[in-house]
Amino acid sequence: MTDEVDSGVPQTARIWNYWLGGTDNFPVDREVGDQIRLAFPQIVDNARASRAFLVRAVSWVTEAGIRQFLDVGTGLPTADNTHEIAQRIAPLSRIVYVDNDPLVLVHARQLLTSDPAGVTQYIDADGRDSATVLARAAETLDFTQPVALIMSGILGHVTDDDVARRMVREYVAALAPGSYFIALDGSHSAEHGEAEKIWNEQANPPYLLRSHAEFSGFFDRLEMVEPGVTSAPLWHPSTADAKPLDVVCGVARKP
Repeated sequence: MTDEVDSGVPQTARIWNYWLGGTDNFPVDREVGDQIRLAFPQIVDNARASRAFLVRAVSWVTEAGIRQFLDVGTGLPTADNTHEIAQRIAPLSRIVYVDNDPLVLVHARQLLTSDPAGVTQYIDADGRDSATVLARAAETLDFTQPVALIMSGILGHVTDDDVARRMVREYVAALAPGSYFIALDGSHSAEHGEAEKIWNEQANPPYLLRSHAEFSGFFDRLEMVEPGVTSAPLWHPSTADAKPLDVVCGVARKP
């Protein structure tokens, strides 16, 4: 690995790790994380709701029969990573993680603790380079069979709408019928917009909040799983009193 961890520049994965109560972060990450939380106190709830959605969505598609997962932009390992969720239900599950954050690479070994019956691999690559990612993922995954594609919290970092839509199309085009696309990102509000401004002034990489309608466009020509595109706490909620937050998500099937 040639990349070095830069502890002087706030990074996405480390800030989210801080909000989730992790220890894999530096003072600069905590400083920016606290500034954002001051401007938008809901951000910690957003982070936790995002992780909870991932658990429910991966569980749902695994129970629906999916045994292969491509998690693009996985971030730092925490509790309930994709392979842990899927392999609890189906130990034979095969998971490929994709990220290019140096600190994530340092901790990649934690992600590679697969159930012996299944497989867990890690690709050091930029998720926007779909051709490279798909070629390397094919060494582990069989793309003639259904795969769950996961993009949790990364499309906002692709700030050009055309590039983001093309990126999703390229990945989805490589999936077999019966595959699923799981996606989540922050959604726009006045308060969240202030957090976005602080983030883009100080953290790396930049982030773009999209509206519900803009985010829904990523699921074009796919069959949405009920309740469709919605706030993360409202997707197959675990409690009856779930309330919406400024984080939008969806799960869809490729026909």
